[in-house]
This record gives sequence, C-alpha cells and structure tokens, in this order.
Amino acid sequence: MRYADIYDRAKTDPEAFWMEAAEGVDWVSRPSRALSDEKAPLYEWFADGMLNGCWNAVDRHVAAGHGDRLAIIHDSPLTGTVHKITYAELQARVASLAGALRAKGVEKGDRVIIYMPMVPEALEAMLACARLGAVHSVVFGGFAANELAVRIDDCAPKCIIAASCGLEPGRVVHYKPLLDGALEIAAHKPEFCVIFQREQEVAHLEEGRDHDWHAFQYGVEPADCVPVEGNHPAYILYTSGTTGQPKGVVRHTGGHLVALNWSMRNLYGMNPGEVFWAASDVGWVVGHSYICYAPLTFGCTTIVFEGKPVGTPDAGTFWRVIRDHGVKCLFTAPTAFRAIKRDDPKGVLVGDYDLSCLESLFLAGERADPDTIVWAQDKLGVPVIDHWWQTETGWAIAGNPLGIEQLPVKIGSPSVPMPGYDVQILDEAGHPVKPGELGAIAVKLPLPPGTLPTLWNAEARFRKAYLEHFPGYYETGDAGMIDEDGYLYIMARTDDVINVAGHRLSTGAMEEVLASHPDVAECAVIGVSDTLKGQLPMGFLCLNKGAETAPEQVVKECVKLVRDRIGPVAAFKLAVVVDRLPKTRSGKILRATMVKIADGESFKTPATIDDPAILDEIRAALATIGYPA
Repeated sequence: MRYADIYDRAKTDPEAFWMEAAEGVDWVSRPSRALSDEKAPLYEWFADGMLNGCWNAVDRHVAAGHGDRLAIIHDSPLTGTVHKITYAELQARVASLAGALRAKGVEKGDRVIIYMPMVPEALEAMLACARLGAVHSVVFGGFAANELAVRIDDCAPKCIIAASCGLEPGRVVHYKPLLDGALEIAAHKPEFCVIFQREQEVAHLEEGRDHDWHAFQYGVEPADCVPVEGNHPAYILYTSGTTGQPKGVVRHTGGHLVALNWSMRNLYGMNPGEVFWAASDVGWVVGHSYICYAPLTFGCTTIVFEGKPVGTPDAGTFWRVIRDHGVKCLFTAPTAFRAIKRDDPKGVLVGDYDLSCLESLFLAGERADPDTIVWAQDKLGVPVIDHWWQTETGWAIAGNPLGIEQLPVKIGSPSVPMPGYDVQILDEAGHPVKPGELGAIAVKLPLPPGTLPTLWNAEARFRKAYLEHFPGYYETGDAGMIDEDGYLYIMARTDDVINVAGHRLSTGAMEEVLASHPDVAECAVIGVSDTLKGQLPMGFLCLNKGAETAPEQVVKECVKLVRDRIGPVAAFKLAVVVDRLPKTRSGKILRATMVKIADGESFKTPATIDDPAILDEIRAALATIGYPA
C-alpha cells in the first residue's frame, strides 16, 4: 500500500487501523477496542488491554530465540570504551535490578526518578521500572539541584536511581552533590537512593539512604514482568512550561508501545536485528522513544553514545560510530550537523570512513534549515529526512515514511502527517486557512496512540495549555502552513511569529535566508521591541571556522540577502556575529531568553540551558549594536 492509502485508512477507520497495529506487540490480554472516548476530550488507547513494557522491549526477543542478538552498544569516546550487551544479558540485568527494587518495596504505580548519564544502566533502570509497573521519570543528568527538587516534589518518587557523575569533554560533572542538594530542598523525601558508582568519580553514600548499584542487587531474586493496563502510565517526562513550572507529560504504556513499534518499520524503514542510532540523551523524549523503547521493542540494536558531535575527539566522531557499529539509520538534531559542518565545512572527515552501511539520516528537535540538509545530502549521499514531533506527542507528527514509500523531499518541509494525525492550519478564530497561508498548527482530536493523554496531576493545566484555545483540537504551539500537495512547513513557534508594522512575519523564513550565506554556520532571528514598528527582526550569526570574510561584511551581505529574498517589509537591518548561540541541552535555541536580554527585561536563566555563560556573551554582542536600547 502507498502512504496516501495507509493515511486515509487510519483516518476513515482508526479503530481497525490501530487494532491491527496493536498486533505488533505482545499482550497478556488483548484490548477489546482501540479508542476509549468516554472521557473526551481526554482520550485513551487500548485502555482495557494488559501488557508489560519490559517484556515487549526485552523478554519477548529472548523467548523468540534472539537472546544472542545485540540489544545495546554503549560507545563512549569520553572514556574510550565500547560495551556490547545482548538481549539475554539485558534481560538478566534488568530482572536483577527490578528484583532489588521490588525487595525494597517498589511496586506497580510507584514513581522512580532516574538521574543518569548516557550509560546502559540508564536504560536498565527505565526497563526495570517498566518490568514492575513502576512509573519512571528521567531527569536529565546534571540538572541543577533546585530543578531536580521541583520534579521530586511533583511526582513524589519512592526512590531515586542516579550515577555518581557524568562526563563532558574535559570535565567530570558531579551528580551526587546535585542530588544531595535537591534532596535537602525537596519537601518530599524518597525512601532510598541507588547510586551507580563510575570509576571517574566514586561518590560518598549516605548511610541508610544510599545504596551501591551492585551491592543493592546482591543475592536478590530476579523479578518477573508485572502486567499493567494499556492506560497505565509508563513514564512522566518533564518539559519546560511558560509559567516556569515544569509540565509532567504522561505516556500510557499500550499506545506508546504500539505507535513506536509501528514507526520503526513504516517511518524509519528498519528491520529487526539492524542497528539504529538516535544520537540524543535519555533525559529527552527522543531518548525515551528512540534510544530505549522503540528500537528494543522492535528488536533492533540501539546505540547509547556518550560524547559530542564535535570535540570527542573531532567532527568525525559520528562517522566513526556509524562505521564501527554498522548503523543503518541515524536520528539526530540539526544542531549536531551544524556543529559538524561548522568544524569541517568541506566535509573532509567524511571521506575517512566507510559509511556504506548508512541508508538514511533523520533530523528533528528544531527546524532543519535547507543549507544543513543540502550539506548532509551532499556529504552522505543518503536521504536526509526532516521530521517533526514534540515531547508531548512522543513520536512524529509529520515525516517522510521511508518504510512505506519515500515521498519526494521538499527541503524546508518535514513532509506529510503520519497516520492518526489530522493536521490543520488555523487562524486566530480557529478557522482553517487556505493552502500556503501562515497560521497556527493544530491537530484534530483524538490524537493517535503514543501521544500524551494528560499532564501528571494537572488535568486543568493540560486542558488550558493544549485544548482550550481551539476546541476540538490539540494546539501544538507552532506556526506554519500546508502547501497544495499536503506538505507541512513549520515556520516558527507561535511566539516567534513577529509583527513588524502590522505584517506577520516568520523568523524561521528569515533564518533560512541567513543560513544560505556561505560563511554562516548557524543563526537565529528574534523579534525585539520597537516604538515605531512594534517589533523588528534581529539576527545572530555564527560563522564557519576558517571564514575569510570580515564579520562586518558578512552582516552587510546578510542584511541584503533578507531584503532581496523576503523584501523591505521584513525591515531586517539588525544583525550581530556571535561565537555561539544559547541552547538547551537538546539543541533548541533559547530565543525567548535572547528577546528578554535584547529588550532589557529581567529573566530567569532557563534550567535547560547548556552553558549559562553564553548569555553574557550575547549581552556583550548586543551592546556593540546599542542593545538594550
């Protein structure tokens, strides 16, 4: 069947479509139906089925005779080690940890916070929770104590599983003091902590509360899988909220496994036994979906990578990992490729590695600018697929379904909606706009399986944040358009559509123009306050290494480019060259914070920022062009 037929089938008969997709996972008792709508607009999928997430990700492959297949490859250029774990070994390790947690009283429905770096033990902790029916909440390793404390108080974990430290190029990140600080601040006190001691730093353990990872498991009976309902929460993942209070996105077990399992073949074109690499972190939704649950449930080998796209040791580290481990599909953020391209603009290092195993590159997490896509296509010679999704959705809203048919790539578009997503572009009043017109991107309810059913202990906030503005729709918070072929274009967050003298303009469109300049490696455009025009666009430009053109000249040329391609209506005259852009650890540019700095407003340093020192660099750069005014 072709994509259009499959999409239409999911739209016209979602019940039959998703019940058929549900046959791809193992059930203890099969659901009587796919969609439960009694609580609409709070929909649930496969609610009355019984299954176990760990069984599906691990045990069933061993039971099917694939125990010797590699489940996890841990590649850490920061320690210079590679560790390979088969499905049979993973089963034994996860059952042991789950047994130790059960012996300490962790049961179905209890929450467990996981605070770990990119090591296999992080996945083992997630799967051990799933094995028991406990609800895990992974907090990005190295998060500040106060931010960790907020999450402890929100989900009230029975225990915390952490590591002694994490590693960054040239430094050790001390996790245990951050955890201790969070436990001092938090009102809720977990009953115990389990600490995985790394040889790079052995942390002090608090007697009575803290347990060593290995000693904790000694002599304990391994745990079997506990069946849970299809609508039982698998995990809570916190994402930043506009109020500063994090939002706990809930993921139900049944729909989560069904959607992810379906996506591995149909979207990513994978087969069981092949190697899939999502170069992300377990602290982010990509790590949950496509480092842990999707590849393992589907029976692939997943790579857990502890390193950076550049600097560990150079801009060829991604190519080395692909070659060494036979990666078929790489999934990463555009910011990773921009970093590689900035360090190695001509792609010289690509030629040092045999990448014949690589068949596709998927990009997500932020807008993939055309220049980066063209560079990757040219250097790798494989389909480069931009696809779009959110923490809330858990898997792609739109993409190019390589496993069904490779649709024509339109650079700048994440292609077409995935089955189950009825994507529409709405004006402020909630009416659909014409093809090619900019508007708010919304998805008609119900959302497909795998998406968030609600927020943790915050149903009213869920309704207000996502459902109230456009009744009958899920509001994505993104702005864009759909062309006459049905291709979706994500132009900006709704907040990033700026109003210049009454003209609604997309900052994303301006960024595409700036990124096309041969000396610009990366860029961001924000809207700053202006007494005459309301807002004016301001550009921040990071230049390629070895760029010979003077920064002042690059700025002049970029201003002219925007004027030529978008027109005088953009009023683009402000731009500054910076060494780097402030980003979250997942690679998203902190545009809202940059706006506040430029407008001279007070702000709270975002908890997700990769390096707070960058904000001082932005201030200094803005001062050179007279901002704040």
